[in-house]
Amino acid sequence: MSSVGEIVVEGEVTRVTFESESSGFRVVKLRVPGRGEPMAVVGQFPQVGVGARLRVTGTLETTGKHGEQLRATFVTELGPSTLRGLARYLGSGSIKGIGEKSAERIVSHFGMEALRVLDEAPERLTEVSGLGKARALQIADAWREQRGVREVMVFLQTHGASLSLATRIHKRFGAAAMAVVSRQPYRLAMEVSGIGFATADRIAHSVGIAGDSPERMQAGLLHVLGELTEGGHCHSPEDELFERAAQLLGQAERPPLEHAAATLALGGYVTLTLIDGVKMYSTRTVFAAEIRLAERILELARTSATKIAGAGELLAKFELAQGIELAPEQRAAALAVATSSVLVVTGGPGVGKTTVLRAILAVLAASHVGVRLAAPTGRAAKRMTETTSREAQTLHRLLEFDPRTGGFKRGRGAVIEAGAIIVDEASMVDLLMADALTQAVPTGARLILVGDVDQLPSIGPGAVLRDVIASGAVPCVRLVHIYRQANESLIVANAHRVNAGQAPAIPPPGDDSADFYMTLRPDAAAAKKTVIDLVTQRIPKRFGFDPARDVQVLVPMNRGEAGSIALNAALQAALNPTGVALVRGGKTLRVGDKVMQLRNDYDKDVWNGDLGQIASVDVAAGKLTVRFDEREVDYDEQETDDLALAYACTIHKSQGSEYAAVVVVMLSSHFVMLSKSLLYTALTRGKRLVVLVTDLAAVKVSLGRDRRGDRRTRLASLLSAAP
Repeated sequence: MSSVGEIVVEGEVTRVTFESESSGFRVVKLRVPGRGEPMAVVGQFPQVGVGARLRVTGTLETTGKHGEQLRATFVTELGPSTLRGLARYLGSGSIKGIGEKSAERIVSHFGMEALRVLDEAPERLTEVSGLGKARALQIADAWREQRGVREVMVFLQTHGASLSLATRIHKRFGAAAMAVVSRQPYRLAMEVSGIGFATADRIAHSVGIAGDSPERMQAGLLHVLGELTEGGHCHSPEDELFERAAQLLGQAERPPLEHAAATLALGGYVTLTLIDGVKMYSTRTVFAAEIRLAERILELARTSATKIAGAGELLAKFELAQGIELAPEQRAAALAVATSSVLVVTGGPGVGKTTVLRAILAVLAASHVGVRLAAPTGRAAKRMTETTSREAQTLHRLLEFDPRTGGFKRGRGAVIEAGAIIVDEASMVDLLMADALTQAVPTGARLILVGDVDQLPSIGPGAVLRDVIASGAVPCVRLVHIYRQANESLIVANAHRVNAGQAPAIPPPGDDSADFYMTLRPDAAAAKKTVIDLVTQRIPKRFGFDPARDVQVLVPMNRGEAGSIALNAALQAALNPTGVALVRGGKTLRVGDKVMQLRNDYDKDVWNGDLGQIASVDVAAGKLTVRFDEREVDYDEQETDDLALAYACTIHKSQGSEYAAVVVVMLSSHFVMLSKSLLYTALTRGKRLVVLVTDLAAVKVSLGRDRRGDRRTRLASLLSAAP
């Protein structure tokens, strides 16, 4: 696809080819003076009818499939310039109550004054033959609503909102959009997806909100506190919060920030508390969730579950049926289920967590205890199903997420129907999800958390598994023995070495049978070149892995020459350089590309971290289809914001997943992200092959930096302090 610079055209709409009311994406044909054929205009803009005159600012593109089209960035509707055009416009069907015949009668009666009559004196429509008072009122209401949409869109675009953002703002606030933008622009950052503080701040400046206004101070503090919460913290020190907010706002004086924080606390937007003598701020939601979660865990732990008689004999039957002998720690974990209401089972790779899980399931099944299995992500739930031969769900499905309310149908008043709930990959469960889960566990049922506490913590706030273990408030069994078959794997051995703060071991030169290799590269440019060679040539040739389906590149961060964005672009160019593609916001999604879903979508039944392949692209309609396993899912242009190229992804995004082959890139240029748990998590994602592309300094920094205690939480202290 080729494109030229931005141009401006005016013309009349001759045809509406496609439109999506949910996203606002439309394709129309525009007759432009001086051009032989109508021009295709694509993008997000308000509904327009045939006969409407538009002024369009946009970029002219040429694609192999659809030819020339104008991708709109700004659309203004003009009044029709001819009687014929006016009749077509009014009769296009976009104005409820006016059809082709009635449009002709209106234009015949009022001529070019028809639009002015609709604007200023709609009661005069009764002068037109066949239009009674009731129908005239209906037409007037429909015209006023449509006119209002256009005015709002023009207003929003005039004040710095892009066409797509203006569509989202209007969808959220409707007729009140102009009032919100002009009087409360910082609400946009909190209530409209895709609008951050910077965009809201720019719009606020455009409408004349002062740089030192109290509203701006409050919005800046909320933004910074939100960033700290997204970074995993449940509480943030006042000094750090104010310092970061001052940098964001260009505010050198502390008193305005103190006043803004006090106002937010008084309004219930934030909570201020003393923790170890330090003033700490939290979002209201996180503060309440942490207290509620601690109370519920203790309540569940102190409520005796029905004891399972003869658990030892049931385990013996399991061992006989499986032809195995459980290790003492495995047996202890399985027996603990007989007497514990809440239980944690943790351990690294190769220590037999899956065997323990099967043993627990066997004991519960033999005791006729109804069990539900769940995991935080779709891929983790799928793995759980495969390893247990029992159906597992995502936690969102288990709790019956309701997209209309943004909450869960299951909770204290409608608990999950089960005698035991087992959650795998529990290290990924954040504070808010753990709170929702525990509220929905029936009192007297068993809650069993299985996971590797040494992996990266959850993406969301909190360190729930770490804190529950550290509190000592519930029984915890830690599996440490590495079994013989796993012990033969360098992947497993090196994961444990890294966890112990030791450098990975490398196979002898020429050893083609190893499952772990380390390649040293001096900088990002050299590492990037090596990654492309490994994925496209060396790994497929030596090990037979498909470069797109079987090999996953993992990196600490998105940005930089050796970040996921740059590596994805390079791998796309190497593995899938040509074909039909949809371009949006600098992102090219092409038929055949490997992509990842970036957020849970309950309507589509696709989940954050799911991997798929683009099966088809319709450029003109701004749509594409992704194949996830055996199922195909459609996306419109706006929904493609939820997709990213996935030849490479961040290590955080890989949590809960396993891949046949993994290429891990960890360099000194990733310094800010490096840690022992990050390297450990990356190594444990590979099932059959791991290649670490690194430099010695990066390995040293990672091994010496243990960030597991970095997150500011107080769940452990709340649990341990309880009488």
